[in-house]
Amino acid sequence: MALTNTWVAIAAVAAVIAVIVAALVWRGRAAPGSGSLVARAERLRRLPAVRRAAQLRVVALIGAATLGAISVVAAGVVAARPMAAQVIEPSAHSRDIMLCLDVSGSMTDVDIEILEVFDALADGFDGERIGLTIFNSSPVQVFPLTDDYPFIHDAIESLRTGMEEGTASGGIPEHWAGTLDGPGSSLIGDGLAACTLRFDHADTDRSRSIILATDNEDFGESIVTLDEAAAHSAEKGIRVFALNPVQDSASEPSERLSRAASATGGHAYALRGETTVADIIAEVEREEATALDARPEVVVSDAPEPWILIAIIASVATVVIAGRIRA
Repeated sequence: MALTNTWVAIAAVAAVIAVIVAALVWRGRAAPGSGSLVARAERLRRLPAVRRAAQLRVVALIGAATLGAISVVAAGVVAARPMAAQVIEPSAHSRDIMLCLDVSGSMTDVDIEILEVFDALADGFDGERIGLTIFNSSPVQVFPLTDDYPFIHDAIESLRTGMEEGTASGGIPEHWAGTLDGPGSSLIGDGLAACTLRFDHADTDRSRSIILATDNEDFGESIVTLDEAAAHSAEKGIRVFALNPVQDSASEPSERLSRAASATGGHAYALRGETTVADIIAEVEREEATALDARPEVVVSDAPEPWILIAIIASVATVVIAGRIRA
């Protein structure tokens, strides 16, 4: 324990000592027989009841004086602001996960399932940041990396509802706005590159991953090729996990997507048979979950509680004993 204002506690102790010294000096100088004279008082003092009463009174006076001194010293310590230091070694789940969704018409059902899974997962996150970028012929950021989970829930719910309503109406879905600014569709390279650029705080030690959902059927010329985007992700230490509903190891596009994901340290998954989005994301969670031990921090805070309790108890006890003495 450390005191912020040590001099206050020292002053309280000095005051108690001064009072004790003054009392002893006064007692020593008091003239014997200066009290009221009572005939045959020595006989009364020899009575057992009187002797017990006198002894109890002395004990009570000493106890009251001691408790009073304790209450004064404890109050002085409280006034001096006692501080307690505590070493905290925080452990945080430090992950940045960017959802990178191909929103071409053939991907709607898969995108909705991914959003539903992450909406449920967000309730259990603590320190993880999630971002969402969608793309078709051009990429659009829905929201940046954030750990504001109520905001994430609202944004995901809004996008998911828009996808469902857009599919049901048969018109142009609202969430396509901004994703059709250019020729072609499902331009995977541009989408992945845009998602890679959304990661910030490159100097901090965090696990970074992209969950790329695409049907891998790109049409048109992209600004950045898939291989170039994957190489940039790998350079930034970002792992790519691709979800492909039409994954076929025999096809060249599927093989290209698998190579690109593997080049980043990630993997490409096929959505077939009993393999679901939830299964794949659970696998990604297991691979990406890392508990990073942060630097220990010394936290100093006020710790007056025990001294306040001591001061209160001693003060109340002093008052009670003093009242009994007078009675």
